[in-house]
Amino acid sequence: MSAFLWQKSSYSHQGANCLNIAASNDGTLRLRESDTPDVVLAPAARSLGALLRAIKSGWPLPVP
Repeated sequence: MSAFLWQKSSYSHQGANCLNIAASNDGTLRLRESDTPDVVLAPAARSLGALLRAIKSGWPLPVP
């Protein structure tokens, strides 16, 4: 059983290819893709924030 309470992205439809997010006890976030639930990512808050801002502003991602 997973130690996290996973939530499906509101942009995910029924079936495969869903992004799940969960908060850990230490306050960090975890991400996983529904097709590979055993692969869990723990992105740095700053990196995840930058990715989300880039996605919201449109593609392509800015080059540092």
